[in-house]
Amino acid sequence: MTAQVPHILVVGGGYVGMYTAYGLRRAARKGKIRVTVVDPRSVMTYQPFLPEAAAGSVEPRHVVVPLRKTLKGCRVVTGRVTGIDHAHKVAKVMPEEGPEYELAYDQVVVALGSIARTLPIPGLAEEATGFKNVEEAIALRNKVLDRLDVASSQPDPALRKSALTFVFVGGGYAGVEAFAELEDMARYATRYYDNIEPADMRWILVEATNRILPEVGPDLGKYTVDQLRKRNMDIKLETRLESCEKGRVVLSDGEEFDADTIVWTAGVKANPALAATDFPLDEKGRVKCLANLRIEGVTDAWSAGDNAAVPDLTSDSGAYCAPNAQHAVRQAGRIAANILRTVDGKPPQDYEHKYVGSVASLGLHKGVAQLFGIKIKGWPAWFVHRSYHVSRVPTFNRKARVILDWTLALFFRREVTSLGTLQAPREEFRRATQS
Repeated sequence: MTAQVPHILVVGGGYVGMYTAYGLRRAARKGKIRVTVVDPRSVMTYQPFLPEAAAGSVEPRHVVVPLRKTLKGCRVVTGRVTGIDHAHKVAKVMPEEGPEYELAYDQVVVALGSIARTLPIPGLAEEATGFKNVEEAIALRNKVLDRLDVASSQPDPALRKSALTFVFVGGGYAGVEAFAELEDMARYATRYYDNIEPADMRWILVEATNRILPEVGPDLGKYTVDQLRKRNMDIKLETRLESCEKGRVVLSDGEEFDADTIVWTAGVKANPALAATDFPLDEKGRVKCLANLRIEGVTDAWSAGDNAAVPDLTSDSGAYCAPNAQHAVRQAGRIAANILRTVDGKPPQDYEHKYVGSVASLGLHKGVAQLFGIKIKGWPAWFVHRSYHVSRVPTFNRKARVILDWTLALFFRREVTSLGTLQAPREEFRRATQS
């Protein structure tokens, strides 16, 4: 009797999910295993390029990786896993349309990732936008350019001031890079308006702690603050957003003002869907993992990335691996290798990676980086940022497209056209039906 081919279920199509399946695809094509990837989205988003996509430096299509095209040999299910019963090795899947059903597996990879960590701030849900996927990045780009159009056409000083006020909450990578890239784009765009100057805009970054970009160290964090302030950008440290109802921003330092654009980038938390599993979770809601990326206390289950607490073997203090792309990509490769090892009857190997450093873009030709303890600023840091991330983008196809975008930008001026109506494509037709 022929032995059944092991079925590997990958829950999530982000960094960990996509790269794990990518590492298993050859074995799947050979019929050694079966691989199923379940995710609500049919693409993986390379998030480090979202700020550049929002600023128009990279085409939005080039920062997403189509799962079905990339994971040949794997089955991709567009749906949401609503629960996992590992004791019986069954996951509940809610497809995009139709009833929920159960999916059996032999081994599972929990790669649900993270969601935005929000606070119960009045008006936040109604007025703010996040910055975790390409839809949010492009919507924000359109919003910024649309507000320039509004301000240019608006005689009321108060409404004009509100349109030209942009508030970002959170001083980590996502917040600072989006803040700097979009200001750089908007500053460039003002040359096409005869009644808007860069000084008319107000860009405000609100950070609850006393520093930004903690990953690059205190010196480069301070350097970044100084550089942004030289661009007349308002950096408010040790300040919290208290309220933003109906666009009225209230800060903990007592300042109040109106703003049409509010962006929330104040951290992430493990996907709350993990609560609908029988896996052990820590106090932060993350799956507890061993150093070999197996989920603690069970067999045939693995996890990594933002939703996992993975011991950092390079640390002497018992720390966990940071929730970033650098670890997630490498952890995914280790999971794929370990799954194939277990299928062959071999023991899994531990994950160990010494963190090499961090890079951040602060707009076109501007950046900061700290690699192997070496601090880099300005144009060289920006170049290192681009070089590193293009090397990390999955597939040669995407690498080539991103490089082509950058090459064309050397010869043509930045594109600053707003396509804000894409968010409401039926609005004009709706008006026509009512006339």
